Amino acid sequence: MTGSTEGSAPLGRRRFVRAGLTGTVMAAVGLTSGPAATSTAPRADGKGPRPGTPESALRELTAGNARWRTFHEHNPDRTRAVRQALVAGQHPFAAVLGCVDSRVPPELVFDQGLGDLLTVRSAGSVLDEAVLASITYGVLELDIPLIVVLGHQSCGAVTAAVQAVQAGQTLPGHMQYLSEQIRPAIDPTLQGLARVDEAISANVRLVRSRLAAEPDLAPRIVAGGLAVVGARYELTSQQVRRIR
Repeated sequence: MTGSTEGSAPLGRRRFVRAGLTGTVMAAVGLTSGPAATSTAPRADGKGPRPGTPESALRELTAGNARWRTFHEHNPDRTRAVRQALVAGQHPFAAVLGCVDSRVPPELVFDQGLGDLLTVRSAGSVLDEAVLASITYGVLELDIPLIVVLGHQSCGAVTAAVQAVQAGQTLPGHMQYLSEQIRPAIDPTLQGLARVDEAISANVRLVRSRLAAEPDLAPRIVAGGLAVVGARYELTSQQVRRIR
């Protein structure tokens, strides 16, 4: 996808789309400096303003993961009042592109509550048109300042792709699409578990780079209002670590 159709739509149509969709529905280092998002929308749980910059959003996710892995979760408020507050609209502060793996739910891994994260999940965090459109929507329409591409240890999709490439086999049905998308991340000089583990991190870098190059997202990155970072979740330690 070379660009979002919403990004070029008339203002009136974009406002209509925004109203319809919103109504229904690590350490902070190395980020670009410059003008950033300045939203002061309150969080639905009333615990201060929504993080409005890439740096503050990343700090919040880093702190949340620290709580999760040390069993000090805040278990963010899911009361009736919070649910009612979200009827009027949503103000998520980060978009997380994660894997469909049932062991890695972003809201739990980052100890966040209702309305905090816009989550998009596909096997292996693979991009397609729908994934790209969903993330672009979050940035352009909801002013999200941070995108996190989240891979994870022992990813089944990456493992299957590596094994298929090694064996020269084709995966069944639509799963072959995943293999083709992950293939560029596979290092043929490595063997066994090392090849799989490195492919997981390399795939995160690949997806992050593709997102950062998207025409609708790149200008915001240059201006400092948006950051796209890569990370992976370690099942053994429950820690999310930054991938450079």
